[in-house]
Amino acid sequence: MSLPSYTVRVAEDPADREMCFAVRKQVFVVEQGVPEDLEYDAYDAVAVHVLAVRDDGVALGTGRLLHGSQAAEKVGGDLTLGSLGRLAVAEEARGLGVGVALVRAIEDAARARGLAAVDLHAQTHALGFYERLGYEAYGPEYLEAGIAHQGMRRAL
Repeated sequence: MSLPSYTVRVAEDPADREMCFAVRKQVFVVEQGVPEDLEYDAYDAVAVHVLAVRDDGVALGTGRLLHGSQAAEKVGGDLTLGSLGRLAVAEEARGLGVGVALVRAIEDAARARGLAAVDLHAQTHALGFYERLGYEAYGPEYLEAGIAHQGMRRAL
């Protein structure tokens, strides 16, 4: 499959955010069976959302960064840590580098906010993906939304 031409940007307007939510719904709710009321939360209103969009306007993927007090709630109170979450890539774009581009964009957003590291809760099947990007696993495996997860962190 050839690499589509796409851009990754911060989702600034409501239309961009709706595209982010549509990708998340397809990946997490439809494909993985996560209950919709768990997928969307109060953090969505304050997070920095990133969006990968094909040149023809089709959304390929999304992710979000929590920082400040919102991230601190997820990372044990450390205000120097950001929390990467809700990383989702549309099925047709998997394996094409979209996920890597989204993670790097989230890391750039974290650096721009003066954060020292990014923390995430990886689905265990994705540990290798994050390890290749420099993330290190820590702590025990646990269930989140009925799916096995592992804490991971990367210093910036």
